[in-house]
Amino acid sequence: MNLFEDEQKTIPDSSAPLAYRMCPGTIEEYAGQEHILGKGKLLRRAIEADRVTSLVLYGPPGTGKTALAKVIAAKTNARFEWLNAATASLDDLRKIIQSARMRKAKGIRTILFLDEIHRFNKLQQDALLPDVEEGNITLIAATVENPFFYVNSALLSRSQVFELKPLSIENIFNLLKNALHDKGRGLGNLNITADDAALKHIAKMSDGDARKALSSLEIAALTTHPDEKGGIHVTFRLQRNPFRKRR
Repeated sequence: MNLFEDEQKTIPDSSAPLAYRMCPGTIEEYAGQEHILGKGKLLRRAIEADRVTSLVLYGPPGTGKTALAKVIAAKTNARFEWLNAATASLDDLRKIIQSARMRKAKGIRTILFLDEIHRFNKLQQDALLPDVEEGNITLIAATVENPFFYVNSALLSRSQVFELKPLSIENIFNLLKNALHDKGRGLGNLNITADDAALKHIAKMSDGDARKALSSLEIAALTTHPDEKGGIHVTFRLQRNPFRKRR
């Protein structure tokens, strides 16, 4: 009944990017966004109680929009469907809605995660309205754009809108630490260590983007030459600018 069920119950393919493998499976693993997901916050309570209503999530890349959808997918008893507006057609949308109507008649809820909703045109967004209003689907839409400019105002009025903010350096530093030590999904099975200074530099340079930070750590680990014992040690060292004039 859950689109991400197999993904959450099995260890991700080790050949998949580190950022994909480290995607959280529970709300406890989710990093950042304490302003909407902290203890006692409305959205967190809705997720924990499996009472999520239609949502619009917006914020910069790498702030956890898709990750949050996966957390909801792992928690809910509803059927979880996924569409990417960049590639989905109106027919794709209609098929999901038709199936959702049939499930509703059997007492089964359907949650539709629509990624990049800003790429849907007005006709496609209008096609969602009746079924969102009638409760045939619960819509979770994600976008990197300001939804008040790109999303149908009627959809917005039927949804709760949450802004996801860039992750803090501390959030990302902790994510990198977890990725280094996690033996199931991360780099924990490899002989890799990293200085805190290196991790903090990656966290700082990622501009609040967890995906960018994890990808940078993976590249650093895989391109660092092992020592004589086969260990990989990621360090941080400032390089002198060769173009800077000496005094």
